[in-house]
Amino acid sequence: MNNRGAPPYRLLSSTCDGAPAALADADTIFALSSGHGRCGVAVVRVSGPASATALRCMAGFTQRLPPPRTALLRSITDPRSTEVLDRGLVLWFPAPRSFSGEDSVEFHIHGGPAVVTAVLQALGSVPGLRPAEAGEFTRRAFQAGKLGLTEVEGLGDLIHAETEAQRRQALRQMSGELGRLYQDWSDRLKRCLAHVEAFIDFSEDELIEDGVLNRVDVSVCDLQAEIERHLKDERRGERLRSGVQVVIAGATNAGKSSLLNKLCQRPAAIVSPIAGTTRDVVETALDLGGFPVLLSDTAGLRDSSDLVEREGVRRARERVEQADLTLVVVDSAHLPSEVDRAAAFLREHLRSVLPDTDRCLLVLNKADLLPEKQRQKLDTELRGVSGLPAVHLISCQTNEGLKDFLTVLHSSVKTLCGDPLFGAPTLTQARHRAHLQRCAAALAQYQRYRDTDLALAAEGVRLAVTSLGRITGRVGAEEILDIIFKDFCIGK
Repeated sequence: MNNRGAPPYRLLSSTCDGAPAALADADTIFALSSGHGRCGVAVVRVSGPASATALRCMAGFTQRLPPPRTALLRSITDPRSTEVLDRGLVLWFPAPRSFSGEDSVEFHIHGGPAVVTAVLQALGSVPGLRPAEAGEFTRRAFQAGKLGLTEVEGLGDLIHAETEAQRRQALRQMSGELGRLYQDWSDRLKRCLAHVEAFIDFSEDELIEDGVLNRVDVSVCDLQAEIERHLKDERRGERLRSGVQVVIAGATNAGKSSLLNKLCQRPAAIVSPIAGTTRDVVETALDLGGFPVLLSDTAGLRDSSDLVEREGVRRARERVEQADLTLVVVDSAHLPSEVDRAAAFLREHLRSVLPDTDRCLLVLNKADLLPEKQRQKLDTELRGVSGLPAVHLISCQTNEGLKDFLTVLHSSVKTLCGDPLFGAPTLTQARHRAHLQRCAAALAQYQRYRDTDLALAAEGVRLAVTSLGRITGRVGAEEILDIIFKDFCIGK
């Protein structure tokens, strides 16, 4: 947990009656776990061998400790002065059945700043306790084998989740599903490596059965195919984790800033009839039906002699290149009345805005300025024109068409992110992707050297195991030796 901004807690030399002297130098940590700020209830967590001492000193347990995982209402006292600091719930979690795997205590106290500060100061006076570093409780849970690295990352994502879809994805990862997938691949690779190394070391003694390498070949080929399929996810999990980049682009005065304000439901951007009002990128974060969106309004695309506006146009084009989805906004009043000419105009305009129209929505704004008959004609006939993305007539002035457009926008964002509850677990971290790409390349090394240099082929499998181990946090030579001696009766 992060204690930045909290007052320093000096470890005093005073001790509590009955506290074991050996615990004075023990590494036991404490921190506010429920976040800073005024709240009804705050949770202060203690973890380490001196947790029981902290409980005795501050909650008045002179003899026996309370039953494990049972909330008891107690007076929380300062061990130095015996002053009552608060009345709250205390819970005792003996090792190993705690979050960190160590002896742990939780104090559920009132969340006022003065109460929290007093309790933390009092804990700092207990021998052997010190304030926790950022993330130290979770690090201890990982070191105790309570959480794998992917589960730790899922926990972090869950804490920072801002939308429903992010919560679902993080919870699924924290449950260990992604970690189990990678661990299964790692276990299969370790078995392959054990068999290859056993073949290299012992095949001349005829202690290795026939067909061992053929089975390894099949396993490596299957694993490489599974990993490559996993990598071909179009970055849906990473996009859901960090937010879909949606960029509003188009010519000046088309109503881009008005659309931004409508989507985020607040005046985030200045709206003016003067062309070129927006000079820089205006960003705002949205929760679009449970999916995270980073929406960007950009400068109008046109040639200009103004140096500031030219820089804004450059930034707009750069942002369009990076976008997951582009909303190309066009002023409907500038469209030719004939459908064929209007379609040709829109195709040309799209080519001037972005090179690839696969991930864009075409928004015809200011539909309220068109005659009803022309509006209906454009809305009907432009939908079937080849070479154009989906066309949406809207009016930011009257809200016409906005509801249908939001439905389509939500569907597009959902497609880009995928459904976190269905299908195989997706990649959520760039770190995972980099290690899996190295793993796939290492398996290709095995296949390349399989018939010419088995030692180099085995090194490829070893590198693949290491790459997966860097994702899960579990890799070691002892595991390979265990499999060798389990699968082969070597030394009989």
